[in-house]
Amino acid sequence: MKLERHSKIVELIGKHEIETQEELADYLNQAGFAVTQATVSRDIRELKLTKVQSDSGKQRYMVLQNQGSFSDKYIRILRDGYLSMDMAQNILVVKTVSGMAMAVAAAIDALHYNEVVGCIAGDDTIFCAIRSVDDTILMMDKLKKLITG
Repeated sequence: MKLERHSKIVELIGKHEIETQEELADYLNQAGFAVTQATVSRDIRELKLTKVQSDSGKQRYMVLQNQGSFSDKYIRILRDGYLSMDMAQNILVVKTVSGMAMAVAAAIDALHYNEVVGCIAGDDTIFCAIRSVDDTILMMDKLKKLITG
């Protein structure tokens, strides 16, 4: 039950901008998990969730899979290898320095953006399958913010 609840929490915070433990508890209760605020608090600690500022300026819970310097390494790889990007419907095409496409694709995958289904890399080009055209635009904005700092 706990594993299912944790999985649901990760799914919910990926879909919604959840700011408080109470809001998360409400979503879980609506999904059929009878939880208290104390249970949610424990789950947040166990999942090592953190609050970050969202694009809308609100605080939200987020899973940082590779916290700290590990995440910083991925961002550095993105910055070092990135040249440009463009979209073709729901395909995000990223151009990189020659020989860097695989590393940049791995960095994009490792950042666990909900919009990204997966990446295929060649030598200097990456095709990222994105869930929708709107998500592709959103993903381009997110990457631009990461790359420019």
